[in-house]
Amino acid sequence: MPLSIRRAGHRYRSEPEPGIATAHAFSFAGHYDPANTHFGALLACNEETLAPGAGFAPHKHRDTEILTWVLEGALAHQDDRGHRVVVRPGQLQYLSSGAGATHGEANVPDAAGPVRFLQFWLQPGSFGTEPAYALTDVDPEAAQVRLTPPGLLRREDAALWLLRAQPYAPLPGLPSAAFVYAQVSRGALGFRERGGPRGRGRELAAGDALRITEGDAPVDPTAGPDGAELLVWAMESAVSYG
Repeated sequence: MPLSIRRAGHRYRSEPEPGIATAHAFSFAGHYDPANTHFGALLACNEETLAPGAGFAPHKHRDTEILTWVLEGALAHQDDRGHRVVVRPGQLQYLSSGAGATHGEANVPDAAGPVRFLQFWLQPGSFGTEPAYALTDVDPEAAQVRLTPPGLLRREDAALWLLRAQPYAPLPGLPSAAFVYAQVSRGALGFRERGGPRGRGRELAAGDALRITEGDAPVDPTAGPDGAELLVWAMESAVSYG
């Protein structure tokens, strides 16, 4: 279908380590669905919750663009390139693993509560490149931000956007692309599937996602009573193999 809704409650669930709970949007680890391995060039969209004291031990990635957006708490990151940082809400972390990068992620020491974050994995357009890292502060008031400026990603036809709207206000228009993946990170929104009197009204809550192809788009997207925040991938091509 050109436009489909994927509810937060229908995600694959796993607990890979004590204190870690993960909700997977696509086939991942022990969850395999041949009809849901990726969308466009997006390979993973994981919502991670790490309890105090919990984390992922250092592990290696290769040829993957990894982008992290913290929703609650603070995330401690370290990698074999010497980066030792704490990622907080309002910051986007980018790691291009290229020919190979090892990193670990954990809740910060002495945390009073969990850290919760979204992490996206994107297939790059070129392989075996030098790893790269960036941590960017995002304008907390901006309604529309391109989080991945031209030249950041190792895939030229993909971009990640942040869209926000105040309570009951119209949402900025979603970017147009062959593949659009919109994840509701905070709040809620309503929209119509198409214009005119036959356009059915739909609602999305935090954790829900839209997958859009064939140029379709939600009509009149409007934030709910607590406003809305969306992370939106715009991609012109899909995963390639071989």
